[in-house]
Amino acid sequence: MSVLISERAGAITTLTINRPEALNALNAEVLEALTDAAVETSRTPAVRAVIITGAGEKAFSAGADLKELAGMGPDRAHEMLSSGQRVFRSLERSSVPIIAAVNGVALGGGFELVLASTLAVCSTRASLGLPESGLGLIPGYGGTQRLPRAIGQRAAAHLMLTGTRLDGNRAYELGLSPTPPVEPGDLLSTATAIAQKLAEQGPLAVRAILHALEAGRDAPLDVGLGVETGLAALALAGAESNEGIAAFLERRPARFADPKVAGS
Repeated sequence: MSVLISERAGAITTLTINRPEALNALNAEVLEALTDAAVETSRTPAVRAVIITGAGEKAFSAGADLKELAGMGPDRAHEMLSSGQRVFRSLERSSVPIIAAVNGVALGGGFELVLASTLAVCSTRASLGLPESGLGLIPGYGGTQRLPRAIGQRAAAHLMLTGTRLDGNRAYELGLSPTPPVEPGDLLSTATAIAQKLAEQGPLAVRAILHALEAGRDAPLDVGLGVETGLAALALAGAESNEGIAAFLERRPARFADPKVAGS
């Protein structure tokens, strides 16, 4: 049985973490499969959006597999955590948007996976948090860095220091999701509708926006503006914008070509 199910429908790939008996915990096999999926997506220009969710009704992912972590020495733990951070960083830097469809608990590494995604959609059963401090641990897949950037230093400190969980409504209020929570049966259709909207945009423009967001995340404003100017100039002079502007003036849907894969 595959720990990560990949299904493609047109321009959208859905990845389902498939360990429901372990609340979709992120063991080494899952992390490796996520890495492979990210590489495959980058090599498939027809894929314009990715959805990540968890199998079953209870969990998006309950986080790192504690059975795998128990008894690790500091060197092995450092190696494992660094590997996990590389996986999440590769997802964060994906050339296509990644939507986390949070269908249940997203705790620890599961919440960190949500934070590494481009967007998140939550069901009314969603419960997100970083409870590591209650186990004598701290987040290790980027939570201490991404959560403050997403919701502010004090709110993030409160969540991490107390282990408080967020429901879908609070996640929406804090800006972690662009939409209010939806009923569980509507979660994937809602995520797919957003993914489809993303897939209809100019793929090179989407990639450029993601690049600009990544480059400017922690850069001084002037540096970020410089990156934006360079990318916007390339977009303005490119064939994709010619098609987009022509379609707008002709009042028809744009027909954007799939981007070329680097090296092809």
